[in-house]
Amino acid sequence: KGELRMQSLTFDDAGMYQCIAENMHGIIYANAELKIVASPPTFELNPMKKKILAAKGGRVVIECKPKAAPKPKFSWSKGTELLVNGSRIRIWDDGSLEIINVTKLDEGRYTCFAENNRGKANSTGVLEMTEPTRITLAPLNVDVTVGENATMQCIASHDPTLDLTFIWSLNGFVIDFEKEHEHYERNVMV
Repeated sequence: KGELRMQSLTFDDAGMYQCIAENMHGIIYANAELKIVASPPTFELNPMKKKILAAKGGRVVIECKPKAAPKPKFSWSKGTELLVNGSRIRIWDDGSLEIINVTKLDEGRYTCFAENNRGKANSTGVLEMTEPTRITLAPLNVDVTVGENATMQCIASHDPTLDLTFIWSLNGFVIDFEKEHEHYERNVMV
């Protein structure tokens, strides 16, 4: 195929590489630069969110995405307690922390630690629990004669500290009330 594969790269492998393809009709060249990147973890460009919200009884994934080369090893703490994989807590390979069945006891300061052979860094955020959003009145099936109007209702309860948005879809496609205002009308009741 004309591939060049390199393993266990070092800084000496950096430079301009040239591929030459040749047959009886001629010769053609293509160039590419190989840069070797090595840096300690840093959260400067992508710090952890300072405030993370999780619904009571739900699932939350807290991202940890430092810039680093080579890929760092990750660990997490809640306050001073080191976290390990368990039935409700899992540290993903990409560094993210997943918590399922969130409870009030999960609230607190979470710190992600990233370390490679170039150095280490950490970033911290605070997890806060919110009440889950629940649909308290779901739309009902409606039989309507062609040409008549139909009304469907949807009512939900939610945490008062959060905004709530209703999105309607038809057969899996979101209804655009701006474009289809002659056919659909949205009535918002507070």
